[in-house]
Amino acid sequence: MDLFEYQARDLFEAHGVPVLAGIVAQTPEEAKAAAEKIGGVVVVKAQVKVGGRGKAGGVKVAKTPDEAYEYAKQILGMDIKGHTVNTVMIAQGADIAEEYYFSVLLDRANRNYLAMCSVEGGMEIEQLAVERPEALAKVAIDPLVGIDEAKAKEIVEVAGFDAETGAKVVPVLVKLYDVFKGEDATLVEVNPLVKTGAGDILALDGKVTLDENADFRHPRHAALEDAASTDPLEAKAKESDLNYVKLDGEVGIIGNGAGLVMSTLDVVAYAGEKNGGVKPANFLDIGGGASAEVMANGLDVILGDPQVKSVFVNVFGGITACDEVAKGIVGALAELGSSANKPLVVRLDGNKVEEGRKILQDANHPLVTLAATMDEGADKAAALANAN
Repeated sequence: MDLFEYQARDLFEAHGVPVLAGIVAQTPEEAKAAAEKIGGVVVVKAQVKVGGRGKAGGVKVAKTPDEAYEYAKQILGMDIKGHTVNTVMIAQGADIAEEYYFSVLLDRANRNYLAMCSVEGGMEIEQLAVERPEALAKVAIDPLVGIDEAKAKEIVEVAGFDAETGAKVVPVLVKLYDVFKGEDATLVEVNPLVKTGAGDILALDGKVTLDENADFRHPRHAALEDAASTDPLEAKAKESDLNYVKLDGEVGIIGNGAGLVMSTLDVVAYAGEKNGGVKPANFLDIGGGASAEVMANGLDVILGDPQVKSVFVNVFGGITACDEVAKGIVGALAELGSSANKPLVVRLDGNKVEEGRKILQDANHPLVTLAATMDEGADKAAALANAN
């Protein structure tokens, strides 16, 4: 889960990372009041989960509360790379002398963590990495050790900080790693990390990505979710612990196992080219336990999508045998009743496939069509979607 900048700032503050005052506003009036409360020069910053806000006009320096009002009026409602600005943060202005960059992230390729640091912050780090890779220090982090004072000193030395500044940056890096570890993040980034005219080190703009697999350890993280922009079907699926992602298509997809579902998306997309250009409507992995309840929850979500014209259930029986999957489908259709009103194409294979097919044949549900292979099922589902 990606956080807004103001949420990252609050997490930083909670872990002792030095930050400036910041107040969230959703109206120009609230922005003016926030600027008055903070006092002095403030920065009106669009809160969107995408880079390039400054270039898009989503970051403005306001010298007075009236200017903060006017800038908030301009920024609120703005579209930045497809993201609508519903909130701004009124941030305390800073006397910036130098800008740096720091991040710590999960390095999946090397199965550890990676710290990146540069004395040239403020610009797009991807651009810096391409144009001047030598200016971006990369230091592997042992997850069992993390970033302690010794590792932080190594990072600032490799990054090229002078001794005086590096000594001030070291404790900040340690605290930023506390955020990374303490909040179960996969990314903590600060750009820019700045030195003020007075020589203080501050985190001015933070980006944090939290690992949703660790939500059970952080019940308060639920309050950080952006409910306003979350797709209602995805929210409904999450409530039922379903791995669901909404797509822009007409063929609903249900499968067991992420790999199988991804393959199904490809096969349906290919079949759709021959059937009016229909496309997959979603990714839905029901996992290993395809019980009637799980299947009903999955179908309920997919059938609630008005774009869906047909559903392709593609299951390979393994730990959960095909006869149990078939019972789940029959039970789900009975449970959903009249709300199950779109054709289903079902392809079963693997453990107890014959028994599973017989259960579906005996049920003889008018919405269900059996398919012997994945290609056949995709073709039938695409054709039904096109016809509807």
